[in-house]
Amino acid sequence: MKKNLKENQFWFVAGSQNMYGPEVLVAVSEHAAEMVEVLNKAPSIPGEVIYKATAKTNEEIKDLIKEANYEDRCTGVIVWMHTFSPSKMWINGLALLQKPYLHLHTQYNRNIPGGIDMDFMNLNQAAHGDREHGFITARLRLPRKIVVGYWQDDAVQEKIGSWMRSAIGASVSRNLKVVRFGDNMRHVAVTEGDKVEAQIKLGWQVNTQAVGALVSEMDAVTDTEIDALMDEYRENYSFATDDTSAVRIQAREEIAIRRVLEREGASAFTNTFEDLTGMKQLPGLASQRLLEQGYGYGGEGDWKVSAMTHIIKEMTQGMPGGTGFMEDYTYDLEPGNEMSLGAHMLEVCPTLAADKPRIEVHPLGIGGKEPPARLVFEGKAGKAILASIIDMGGRLRLIVHDVEAVKPIFEMPDLPVARVMWKATPDLLTGSHAWILCGGAHHAVFSYDATAEMLEDWAEIMDVEFVHIHKDTTIEGLKQQLFLSDIAWKLR
Repeated sequence: MKKNLKENQFWFVAGSQNMYGPEVLVAVSEHAAEMVEVLNKAPSIPGEVIYKATAKTNEEIKDLIKEANYEDRCTGVIVWMHTFSPSKMWINGLALLQKPYLHLHTQYNRNIPGGIDMDFMNLNQAAHGDREHGFITARLRLPRKIVVGYWQDDAVQEKIGSWMRSAIGASVSRNLKVVRFGDNMRHVAVTEGDKVEAQIKLGWQVNTQAVGALVSEMDAVTDTEIDALMDEYRENYSFATDDTSAVRIQAREEIAIRRVLEREGASAFTNTFEDLTGMKQLPGLASQRLLEQGYGYGGEGDWKVSAMTHIIKEMTQGMPGGTGFMEDYTYDLEPGNEMSLGAHMLEVCPTLAADKPRIEVHPLGIGGKEPPARLVFEGKAGKAILASIIDMGGRLRLIVHDVEAVKPIFEMPDLPVARVMWKATPDLLTGSHAWILCGGAHHAVFSYDATAEMLEDWAEIMDVEFVHIHKDTTIEGLKQQLFLSDIAWKLR
């Protein structure tokens, strides 16, 4: 399912014009090729940067943009004006652009040489050319990322790499299929939404598979296949149960769900404890395992959080922290040290675990099925984000909240689920107020790797409203932001 991130190509285009003569154009090309070579060696650059051209005419630019649009391997376009590149010749091409776009405002040389002359000035005038290009992209209202700074600096490369991950997320989104085993939990509002609009706007194909079809797939799983998967469980997790028969049921479910997803070409799925006809257990360990493998998941039929979980997992591929499905469950309201405890009935991704997860079997208490096996663990400490995408009726809104995960402040030996504890920004009371004010769901994506900037860039690429709750958020300021945003989106 996962694609090597280096299979994502980012076309690097230097802007210039024929006025400068062949010697200058050769230097521009050589400098651009050298910059691309250095970028490809930078650890923060996840995709492959391809030096594509030095664009000098309207026709060259238009043909290049058309090629980028139809080349599946091209995930985004990076442009830089080494010299002056008259912006009218970019109009026809940029009007056709369908790929994420980054404008890199840099220059080949870090410093002005002591012996500067007009030849140097004519060649190295990105300060001039990038302003011209900035005008035409602003005039065209073109969604774009602007990165400013010296191209060899780590901070600049990290900005470029972060945007690349956002562009990868956009590519994943536009090709995403979500399987819903059954429908949403009855009477729940936030898990609903316009699936047609989601496909128009985001590319998501969200369709139902009958639970009975999954049961038939489960019946076809062999004991030999289950035995092999049980060996994998023993290798990766601690067994804190003697009820191996319950664990084997989860293995059967994992194999069957993955087969359906593979057959459908899907990378995310949902289910609900209200629709388990023919199944012995709600998938717990099975869902956690599939999350660990990169699939998206949403409980109670929440297809939006399932899709976003997979997208963010793909965006952050190769990063060390972890990303998973999460639900706000309960608070500790000690004055001045308020915290949130996040968990779910079963399906918290083991990539979030601080230590080796344990397989345990406990009654679920809802759903009317046998006690399911699940992985139990505590989450890691560290900076993280919560992300929720919601349907506002007429538009989608992505809400991102900066949090700080902490080691749980006390033992929870009687809580038989995986959990993460965190401090919200600017504090729990303000942060929760802000989340509710924005309409954030009780389901979210929890990620140690994704950043608000990365997800803001993704939202801009996908034309989705973005709201960020952070250390400087105030309720008064947020109310004003939401009011103005609501007006702006209605006028679009």
